Amino acid sequence: MDFVRVDLEENGVAVLTIDRQEKLNALDPQVVEEIGQALLELEIEGPRAIIVTGAGERAFVAGADISAMHAMDAMDAKRFSEIGHAAMALLDRSPIPTIAAVNGFALGGGAEVALACDIRVASENALFGFPEVSLGILPGMGGTQRLPRLIGPAVAKELIFTGRRIDAGEAQRIGLVNRVVAQGEALNAAKELAAEISANGPIAVRHAKTAANRSLDVDLISGLEYEADQFALLFATADAKEGMGAFIEKRKPRFEGR
Repeated sequence: MDFVRVDLEENGVAVLTIDRQEKLNALDPQVVEEIGQALLELEIEGPRAIIVTGAGERAFVAGADISAMHAMDAMDAKRFSEIGHAAMALLDRSPIPTIAAVNGFALGGGAEVALACDIRVASENALFGFPEVSLGILPGMGGTQRLPRLIGPAVAKELIFTGRRIDAGEAQRIGLVNRVVAQGEALNAAKELAAEISANGPIAVRHAKTAANRSLDVDLISGLEYEADQFALLFATADAKEGMGAFIEKRKPRFEGR
């Protein structure tokens, strides 16, 4: 791959880095397809958590590549949106927990990549925004759908309609960001958080993510029924016996993902 690399840490955490620094890691169809391909391969590898970040300190992802989009017709744009949706679904709907380590600009498509992750850790210099309307278009990689679900429709509409940029502190205040850390520390903080996640039962974490995602799609009664099914299913795993046994025996559990 030309613009995406994946590094596997010893604790079962994968770090996916978008590296197109001369364009501030901007997204064009090739970059988006590479993100999707890397995530498909990681589903086979089965890490316990995935961190997504951008190379360098200037940008997480500065947005979509405007030069590439300017050359698109309507059908090209539809295809670009569709491959973006497919790649973002691999972050959002994968059972593997995903964390965005946001350093610098996360605008347009960059903000949408961060939105598709389960958790967002931002450095103090991070800037978020959805400037698409200033270009005569709208967010096309999930922003109009995920942002209202995350921070509420009124605040989401304000950000989308105005294209206003917000800093990391405001992003945390409105619920867009989970944690804000010192400049240059977003990836390290994300790795610490991923290590906390990877120390737990991997099957349990995956089913917990699936159940939490289910709450966005169904009514409460249906969601509770699904939760009860997943709760019961986990009692058939070796990890559940190990985890509860370790608690009773006052020792650290040794989860094997079985």
